[in-house]
Amino acid sequence: MKKIKTKPFGDIEVDEKQEITFAEGLFGFEKYKKYYLLENENSPFLWLQSSDEPSLAFILIDPRQFKEDYKLKLSEEDYNSINIKDKESELIDFVIVTVPSDPEKMTANLQGPIIINIKKKIGKQVISLIEDYTVRCPILSEMRKSIKKNKKVK
Repeated sequence: MKKIKTKPFGDIEVDEKQEITFAEGLFGFEKYKKYYLLENENSPFLWLQSSDEPSLAFILIDPRQFKEDYKLKLSEEDYNSINIKDKESELIDFVIVTVPSDPEKMTANLQGPIIINIKKKIGKQVISLIEDYTVRCPILSEMRKSIKKNKKVK
């Protein structure tokens, strides 16, 4: 166990097994390579906390939580860059959430997902090959669309 300072939770202990290495950093934050993936109990959101900079943390969500038809479509080079051999057992993916002062307007970056090889603890931010995805997908309106669609099906 290791004690770290975090933006969302203050000082906490983390298991070193939670550390994820991003060899290239994240877009705009290339100098920060080591992060901890922190779960938030009873919430669909996770935190990607820099191990070097306590004030640097990203809110993540599985995009399928609000966009049922979300597809992860990447180049083979992207998968290979984090040594993915078996997408089913090794790969997890998230999108970064932006929460403005009005949480109703929170968005997710579907164009730049985060992929992680959960077995090797390495990750990368990549560019989706689906051009229709935006960097500011409105999360709550997507959830509402999904709820309406599911009510009509029943």
